Amino acid sequence: MLNKIILMGRLTRAPELRKTGNGPAGPSFTLAVDRDFKSQSGEKATDFIDVVAWRSTAEFVFKYFSKGRMAVVEGRLQIRDWTDKDGNKRRSAEVIADNVYFGDSKRSETDTPKPAEPGGNQEFAEIDEEDGRLPF
Repeated sequence: MLNKIILMGRLTRAPELRKTGNGPAGPSFTLAVDRDFKSQSGEKATDFIDVVAWRSTAEFVFKYFSKGRMAVVEGRLQIRDWTDKDGNKRRSAEVIADNVYFGDSKRSETDTPKPAEPGGNQEFAEIDEEDGRLPF
């Protein structure tokens, strides 16, 4: 049997710590994942998928991710059955994250482009085909 899921989307809110009775705390967050196709009206649909992380993955997510950040989540799908306060049986699905990766590069206003190469040209240099040597 195989239960493996990989998602890429943006966090809809900052990760929130989810406490357990006697176990470790882990952040939970929701990923907004766009579908690859458009509806008949020409709009892309978005799925909002709940994700939970534990242990070192949880520490990483809580420390480095915030609302709007693109994340790639690798994990497994978990279905939970539970009873609400009115006694109704409910079912929910969430992804238990094994690994979470950055899906974008974080850029700030203070980021500056790399300095120009000596000679001021950042484009590719022409290679003389006759000498047969590589320029590195």
